[in-house]
Amino acid sequence: MNFSEVFKLSNQLCKISPDGKYLATCVQYRLVVRDVNTLQILNLYTCLDQIGHMEWSSDSLFILCAMYKRGLVQVWSLEQPDWHCKIDEGSIGLVSSRWSPDGRHILNTTEFHLRVTVWSLCTKAVSYIKYPKACQKGIDFSKDGCYMALAERRDCKDYVSIFVCDGWHLLRHFETETQDLSGLEWSPNGCILAVWDSCLEFKVLLYSLDGRQLCSFSAYEWSLGIKSVTWSPSSQFLAIGSYDEKVRVLNHITWKKITEFEHPATICNPKTTVYKEVEQRPAVPSDDLSIHSISLGSTLFNTQSKYEIHQPPFQIPVAKPDADRANPKIGVSTLAFSSDSRYLATKNDSMASVVWVWDMQRMSLEAVLEQTLAVRCFQWDPKRPRLALCTGNSKLYLWSSAGCVSVQVPAEGGFQVQALSWHCSGDLLILIGKEQLCLCHMEVEPDDK
Repeated sequence: MNFSEVFKLSNQLCKISPDGKYLATCVQYRLVVRDVNTLQILNLYTCLDQIGHMEWSSDSLFILCAMYKRGLVQVWSLEQPDWHCKIDEGSIGLVSSRWSPDGRHILNTTEFHLRVTVWSLCTKAVSYIKYPKACQKGIDFSKDGCYMALAERRDCKDYVSIFVCDGWHLLRHFETETQDLSGLEWSPNGCILAVWDSCLEFKVLLYSLDGRQLCSFSAYEWSLGIKSVTWSPSSQFLAIGSYDEKVRVLNHITWKKITEFEHPATICNPKTTVYKEVEQRPAVPSDDLSIHSISLGSTLFNTQSKYEIHQPPFQIPVAKPDADRANPKIGVSTLAFSSDSRYLATKNDSMASVVWVWDMQRMSLEAVLEQTLAVRCFQWDPKRPRLALCTGNSKLYLWSSAGCVSVQVPAEGGFQVQALSWHCSGDLLILIGKEQLCLCHMEVEPDDK
């Protein structure tokens, strides 16, 4: 592995362009665009205020910068640096801004979710969509960019509207059997729309493109329900994480539950590999304390870590949630399928320092990774079944079927990895800190090419 130097960053705003050629970072009100390979600055843009959100267009030709405090959106061009566009929502405010799949329309959601405004960069036409619902994930585009699903709230009832992105005309509009719709998501093949209720009721509904309800799934009643939902890249599985600390997987043929993954405190399956992170502090000889006193601050707290393999049965530490506080730390909050849909990685909030890896072919637990700190973020390699994760310290962790590895990030200034993101090639990782970022170039094996 090779690590780059550290670059400044604000609000953890950094993204690689969809074509993988450019890296955009935000430093307060400045937008910096670099070449990914050389890290040379190609363009430097100055916005009117501090940037709250940044996003590439699908063709990597434009960058959107939203300044929510001022209700402004500025759009910059890579091909024509002198060209720019400014969208001012005025007194109605702005809470979110995003690109349409064609990269030529911008969707702005106003304060209090009064409406969604669609701005065209080509014709300067403006369209309005009323009644958008304020929920966790209320807008989603199909992967092919043809359709947009929008969650709506009218007369105290939940609805879903499906729009054709070419012209923004309404294709379907139907009411959903939800008490308080919390989110929706298209399957990767664009054929099925998953809709789920709030955490107060366990209900997942599946709809076809013409609005027909194909399935209604509920695992239990009278308890906190769904916490996370995700599709597999192959569209064969829909994984549902819930507050009862289980993951239920539905199949794409009958839409019935085919398996249920639990997160037990004791690992008993002998076929499961348990990796436990163990830290070691460098020893400082007592007779050399005076010599090492200058560098003591930089070495005493720099710990090295490695993974130890444990055989089941293995006990996992469980934190007891505080029932008197809102949003209790319990339940499966994070789900992620590998790019080939072979593996599913999960995180149970009552075991915040543990990542679970499930084999979807055998429908069994493949590996358990116990870290010394709570897991902040994990993400699969887009090309290979390789998982990267971070825990808020100065280390990067990688898992594959071959094993686990812990890598010290050799960045200056006590760089701590708060989040990470893969390059589309799988050969590069963006390591994101609070106010800095670092690039990690992965060594590619000949068999991986």
